[in-house]
Amino acid sequence: ISIDLSGRVALVTGGARGVGRGITDRLRDAGATVVVCGRSTPEPGTLPSDVVFRAADVTDHASVNELIDGIVAERGRLDVAVNNAGGSPGTDAATASPRFSEKIIALNLTSALHVAQAANRVMQGQDTGGSIVNVTSLSGMRPSPGTAVYGAAKAGLINLTTSLAMEWAPKVRIICVSAGMVRTELFDDYYGGPDGAAVVAATVPLGRVADPADARVTVVGLTAEGRRCATEFRRAMQVLETRIRRRLGDRVHGGQGRRRGVPR
Repeated sequence: ISIDLSGRVALVTGGARGVGRGITDRLRDAGATVVVCGRSTPEPGTLPSDVVFRAADVTDHASVNELIDGIVAERGRLDVAVNNAGGSPGTDAATASPRFSEKIIALNLTSALHVAQAANRVMQGQDTGGSIVNVTSLSGMRPSPGTAVYGAAKAGLINLTTSLAMEWAPKVRIICVSAGMVRTELFDDYYGGPDGAAVVAATVPLGRVADPADARVTVVGLTAEGRRCATEFRRAMQVLETRIRRRLGDRVHGGQGRRRGVPR
């Protein structure tokens, strides 16, 4: 797919690794100026020299506003905002503390609203508007035992996408991409090591799980010119993954199927 985002400015939260890094690389390849943010500064040489890193806490509204205002002050615009930051350690819902649950909801739901509000404020004033992409999960579309709060937060993000798409159209498009299993840096550990990961990958009809490159093609393709009809678009990657963890949990994790959390 040939995509030209020359002259466009994009923000990817959590864009230094995993799925976010794949999206960052594809936006850069398409010609966009890319800013990534996170709470921890990446090791020197981790990111390409032309990708800008900004330290920010996306769960904090003031930090997000400062981040977006800084991008606009330096680059003059913001065309794409990708809400990729997220994830959760596994825990039993019966014993999860209020503090834990609040932090998971803040990272996986409220943070996306903070970024969307700040980005929309800028995009509504631009002639070309803009695109906001919310990276969600199949955990928000089916039961998520072991990561129940995470699943609820992602379900909320899917619903938030539909509401914002209606409120902010036609200037700003809100897009939702629901990822299935993606081979990030934490994938093997999540499934108990290389052998467990191989067992899970073999259950996918294509014979493999997604790579970050698969997610980046979907996300970046939907932000390009000519996709203006796509708003409140839900793309479920590898939807046949639904029953895999329940079916293979005992075999892969010795009965601890979902307790390892959700790698991002």
